[in-house]
Amino acid sequence: MNIELTPLEARVLGCLIEKEITTPEQYPLSLNALTNACNQKSNREPVLDLSESEVQALIDGLIAKYHVNEAGGHGSRVSKYQHRFCNTTYGTLKFSAQELAIVCELFLRGPQTPGELRSRASRLAPFRDATQVEETLDHLA
Repeated sequence: MNIELTPLEARVLGCLIEKEITTPEQYPLSLNALTNACNQKSNREPVLDLSESEVQALIDGLIAKYHVNEAGGHGSRVSKYQHRFCNTTYGTLKFSAQELAIVCELFLRGPQTPGELRSRASRLAPFRDATQVEETLDHLA
């Protein structure tokens, strides 16, 4: 399966995956929350300054690719969005916690060394050592 994402689409998906793991009580995310996550100054490379309309256009494109869906309950005033990229009923990709953490960090920050990935992805899933990161990367390849 060949999945193609622009860097900005990867950022949106990375933010949704990250917030699902780190702040499940606030997930799914509203457009405002997702825009703030995309523009967050920490744990992002490069730091962006996207508008809500730009993020909405990215969401619309990801919905068309079946990677995101609107998760609004009946009577909800604000649309909220969740990823269906992986580990969901509708997603075809199934990742371990460590694989998901690495994919998320790559989406948020781009290319990194195994050592950088270990220290950064460990906030999302535990890693024994850099060797486990390398093994996980090999499995993802």
